[in-house]
Amino acid sequence: MGLAFLVVIVIAVANTFQTRDDGILGTGDVEGGAPLPQFAVPELVGSQDGDANVFQDDCDSASNPCDSPHTPACQVELPEVIRVCDFFDRPLVISFWFTEGADCLPTQDIVDRVARQYAGRVNFLSVDIRDTREEARAIVAERGWTIPVGYDADGAVSNLYRVGGCPTVAFAYPGGIFASATIGVEQISADSLAAEVDELLAASREREDTER
Repeated sequence: MGLAFLVVIVIAVANTFQTRDDGILGTGDVEGGAPLPQFAVPELVGSQDGDANVFQDDCDSASNPCDSPHTPACQVELPEVIRVCDFFDRPLVISFWFTEGADCLPTQDIVDRVARQYAGRVNFLSVDIRDTREEARAIVAERGWTIPVGYDADGAVSNLYRVGGCPTVAFAYPGGIFASATIGVEQISADSLAAEVDELLAASREREDTER
């Protein structure tokens, strides 16, 4: 199955994303209201191998990779694979982390703790970027994180989302619509993250009322 995953969703488009000029997530250069790019990644703690699939199902979006012979990310059907679209039924918080050159782990501790406060109301997803899988698995086990963690082995999701630093946390409305992101050299506090999640919930309710 590991080989099957690799054949279906492996990509080699990192250089394509490195030349994009639409800003770094969380700096204010990326505006809210756009659909989140789709991706599928192996579960970090699972047995599935392979790189991320970032092919989109909307070929009219020129800035995202879309190639009709390839299976779009949200149509991948393999065990132990995380598809971001499966989290679009509620407001969504995505946290990106890595160990090399940054201290992301305290923020991930906070994200996991806050996620438990909003269980059933807000979806949370964590994505590890390019760490050694064994090391990242050991970190998750040691720190007792319970939110789903995806493994971005080659950095394709990081490039697609323009993750420029750590901590980086993205917020989205139901339906997978980008709302905002937080990035900073200082760690995010539990209070500040909870406040942003509360704002996301309130804004999501307003959007739902408007659309009725």
